[in-house]
Amino acid sequence: MSDCIFCKIINKEIPSYTVYEDNDILAFLDISQVTKGHTLVIPKRHVENIFEYDAELAATVFAKIPEIANAVKKHDTAIKGMNILNNNGKFAHQSVFHSHIHLIPRYEDEAIDGFGLKWNTHEDDYSPETFNELTKSIKAGLEEIK
Repeated sequence: MSDCIFCKIINKEIPSYTVYEDNDILAFLDISQVTKGHTLVIPKRHVENIFEYDAELAATVFAKIPEIANAVKKHDTAIKGMNILNNNGKFAHQSVFHSHIHLIPRYEDEAIDGFGLKWNTHEDDYSPETFNELTKSIKAGLEEIK
């Protein structure tokens, strides 16, 4: 889809901090970083949300979630848990209409709401160097897992 920001990231028209890529999936750091290591996992095939997945796409995407989540967790021993979140549709607060799964590391010292989330973004707290270090660390975690 020509106007989709995630399709542009897949096509390398927009740079990203990619932590994992294969023929079907791309995982990259969310530029807003709700928490350190916040990663998005997306199918390369443009589907708007979960309602457009077929069984094969679901199996492909969701089979990689544990591996990528473990790599994110491995990069920082302070991570105590992880929210895995997928918003589907405008009324579920989906903001980019290309399906994506959030992997949001949770740390012990965070203030939380009833769902365990505070959507305070921290993009201003992260330099390109910090994003590059996170990317390298998570990729190293993936290599250790394989």
